[in-house]
Amino acid sequence: MTPLTRRFQKDDRGSTAIEYGLIVGLIMLGIVTALGSVGDRITFLFSDTDSKLVESFKG
Repeated sequence: MTPLTRRFQKDDRGSTAIEYGLIVGLIMLGIVTALGSVGDRITFLFSDTDSKLVESFKG
C-alpha cells in the first residue's frame, strides 16, 4: 500500500460528522412520520366540524 492510502485509512476525523448526520436524518424521519399522522387527524377534525356547521345552517 502507498503511504497516502494508509494515511487515508487511519484518518477518522469525518466519521463523527457522518454519525451526527445519520442521527439527524433518523430524527427528521420520525418527525415527518409523526406530522403526517397528525396532519391526517387535523384534516378529519376540520372537515367534520365543517360538515356539522353546514348541517346546522341548513336545518
